[in-house]
Amino acid sequence: MVWFKCAAVHDPVRPVVKRPAAIGWEAKHRQVDLVIEGPLKGEELLRRMKGWFTADVYQAIDVFQQHGKLKVLDEKDLVVETRDMDQMESLSNTLHQVFNDQVWIEVIPRKKLV
Repeated sequence: MVWFKCAAVHDPVRPVVKRPAAIGWEAKHRQVDLVIEGPLKGEELLRRMKGWFTADVYQAIDVFQQHGKLKVLDEKDLVVETRDMDQMESLSNTLHQVFNDQVWIEVIPRKKLV
């Protein structure tokens, strides 16, 4: 689970999807009633949070990509998936070195997610 320090109130917060993103079209000469709803992907969700955290989300994305993959779990929770616990510990250490107490992860073993 990915956590950040909120820029407004400095509480620990984590990005979550509250409802799917809805996109559609506006046509110049007619009405188009088509709307597509879908969940945001991990990096997309984090990019949209720019300015809401004390840390630079683009720099955080780079760090996460070096150690694993950002995903939205169950269409709600932003998590980072790694190959193993060693990589997760390496990610945690790198986050601490780069961001100090502004970005961190909460480790949730895969067996608890199933």
